[in-house]
Amino acid sequence: MQRIFAPPRPDWRRDVEETGFTYHTIDGEPYWDEAGWFEFSMAEIEELELATNTLHEWCMRAVQVVIDDDRFDEFQIPESFRDWIRASWNNDEPSLYGRFDFAWDGRSPPKMLEYNADTPTGLFEASVVQWKWLEAVHPRLDQFNSLHERLIARWRELRDDGIDRVSFAATDSHEEDFGNVSYLQDTAAQSGIATEYLNISAIGFDARRKTFVNATGRPIDRLFKLYPWEWMLGEKFAPDLLVAQTRWIEPPWKMLLSNKAILVVLWELFPDCDYLLPASWEPLAGDFVKKPALAREGSNIQLVWRGETIGQTEGPYGKQPAVFQKFHPLAQTEGGYAVIGSWVVGDTACGMGIREDHNPITHNLSRFIPHLIR
Repeated sequence: MQRIFAPPRPDWRRDVEETGFTYHTIDGEPYWDEAGWFEFSMAEIEELELATNTLHEWCMRAVQVVIDDDRFDEFQIPESFRDWIRASWNNDEPSLYGRFDFAWDGRSPPKMLEYNADTPTGLFEASVVQWKWLEAVHPRLDQFNSLHERLIARWRELRDDGIDRVSFAATDSHEEDFGNVSYLQDTAAQSGIATEYLNISAIGFDARRKTFVNATGRPIDRLFKLYPWEWMLGEKFAPDLLVAQTRWIEPPWKMLLSNKAILVVLWELFPDCDYLLPASWEPLAGDFVKKPALAREGSNIQLVWRGETIGQTEGPYGKQPAVFQKFHPLAQTEGGYAVIGSWVVGDTACGMGIREDHNPITHNLSRFIPHLIR
């Protein structure tokens, strides 16, 4: 694993915009950064793939334990929603995708930081944009990236199981969310599924028919929403979720994996796993990271190393219960600190996206760096 520095393509903005990637620059700062790349050997890619597939399997086992042992309190799940989540799991309601975040330098085993299993973003750039970059800059080399093909194949599996129409919802004013949802809608359409896009604020609930509906009153049979489950449970319409005929992608059981409480359960179950870090509800001895269970985009994180706080962020999640995870440093180069995002579609690892920042805590504006296999 190496960080390579090189001049970006002089016309890179035009090229990425032609793919539909319009949010390459955010608040005047580069989000897409092709002033270099990361290189991996095939052996390193195989190790990352094995770690991702192994942890995904362990996560499925952990969900079963949470449900069997009724550990919903740890996940801040209200009592009224627990049977609903159980039914979602027991009925095998299908999942589409997720992204593990790893601390990894290519020398020691990848270490899981968290599983973004409900509303992960960064998908379009990991799938299409960095592949187009590879074709333009290194056409003879390869990339850990079959995301586009796997997404279409997964949608076909869902179509074959009877899901023939899916509505896709995001917030129109949020360009990144809109871009990710539009891309997923396109992959579903390529699989033969009928699709529609909805502004999430325009969705209503028809109490008589017990279904969520679009702006014209048409029932929504299946909805992909880029809107976190924990926010959904806090909305006024939350009780309607329990009676609605509408089904969801991601399904309700995925909220257990997107909660950092799952880190504690995983460590209890698999303390000998090389890919896991010790995690607890109690402060850990030595170096640790303190994370609110439902924090997002690097908010309210505290890094403690040798008894000193070396990194801390503000945000709206400071009053939440926090998980303590053993501190493991991110890969560090002249470009900064890099976190490895390893994507799962269905149950299969199939791609990678790398975020880099000058600070040791990754946040929503951290730069996206492409990669290749040498």
